[in-house]
Amino acid sequence: MGRLMEKIIAQALKEGLRVKEDFIKKNTSKLIHLAEYISEAFKNGRKLMICGNGGSAADAQHLAAEFVNRFQLERPPLPVLALTTDTSIITSVANDYGYEEVFSKQIRALGVKGDILLGLSTSGKSENILSAIRTARGKGLYSVGFLGG
Repeated sequence: MGRLMEKIIAQALKEGLRVKEDFIKKNTSKLIHLAEYISEAFKNGRKLMICGNGGSAADAQHLAAEFVNRFQLERPPLPVLALTTDTSIITSVANDYGYEEVFSKQIRALGVKGDILLGLSTSGKSENILSAIRTARGKGLYSVGFLGG
């Protein structure tokens, strides 16, 4: 059992490393562009909004916390909102309009042209994330999806 477990763990770690290396090769220039765009948006008084479901909701909140608090160095807080945190908004919108609207409604209320939306979805098929991206684009927000699938 021990050797089998060791083999399974080693295989999973190697696959994770391969995925990360592949991502770096394909996306480094895109990530640099995104970082520059976000930085410019902050300089222009705009904000970043992040949304996701399940584990991606936790990622959205973690990212927002790093921007608002600090990440690796002391700096002023940055204007970032995780659209996943207000349970009263989420549950009232889901109840009255459907779960597909929980992020779109917030973007319509809070988003301003020049803001940025980052949508996270491991499946790449979450209708509420795709709807949020469409809504953001319609309002003139720069929208980015980190989508799996």
